[in-house]
Amino acid sequence: MALKQHTSLEERFRQQYLNAQDYLLPFIEKSIAIQPGMKVLEIGAAEGGVLKPFVERGCWCLGVDLHPARIETAKRMMADQVAAGQADFVAQNVYDEAFDEKWSGQFDIILLKDTIEHIPDQERFIPYIKRFLVPGGKIFFGFPPWRMPFGGHQQICKSKWLGKLPWYHLLPLGLYKAILKAGKEPDWVIQELSDIKATRISIGRFERIVKRSDLVVDDRRLFLFNPIYRFKFGLKPRKQFGLIAAIPFFRDFVTTAGWYMIGINEVAGNS
Repeated sequence: MALKQHTSLEERFRQQYLNAQDYLLPFIEKSIAIQPGMKVLEIGAAEGGVLKPFVERGCWCLGVDLHPARIETAKRMMADQVAAGQADFVAQNVYDEAFDEKWSGQFDIILLKDTIEHIPDQERFIPYIKRFLVPGGKIFFGFPPWRMPFGGHQQICKSKWLGKLPWYHLLPLGLYKAILKAGKEPDWVIQELSDIKATRISIGRFERIVKRSDLVVDDRRLFLFNPIYRFKFGLKPRKQFGLIAAIPFFRDFVTTAGWYMIGINEVAGNS
């Protein structure tokens, strides 16, 4: 069921840009005013489209990703901004000592848009990245809860019927992989979907990690319809119903995205 954004880098960039401009920036500005001169870091920057609206607001932006090919695409898509010294993109691991030494305590805003569900050992990673914030800085997390209909990212499947089949990513790994193989999915698709299954994250576990990390939730928005569905399926963004959002575990099955603004717990930090 590969959608256009799965095959066209330009379309993926355009959707990233418009989604960030129309929905992400307004959500972030409820917690922190975006001002010229601010520094913004995106971890898992991919093609770089999420950062473009921040550059247009006068921020200096750094995109980091583990995949060199994606960083090269971002540099091409944002060539004018990179040339003007408004943005930069690097293929690097944020755990690298050189990255830590250069960027520790530098950023007003850190973005992880559809990234945390791909990262192993989130209990280590989430408290680690606060080292890159300036005092009073904020972190944005946006992710699909694992148990939602397509939380396994199976929409990347080449098979139309596997790409449209909900919830089967919740099956045991062996059975899940057998279904993917029966659908003649390429090895790289099977591996990527297996990796996502290994790094899955739920609403409840994410919030528990945040609390244990001396971080606090400044704002939370759960979506019945993820804002990106405007582009994928022509659906307008819709917040999750309050009653459903309040029901642990069950909400994960019917919530397509969780957006969070996270700050450092100053009380804990001063204790």
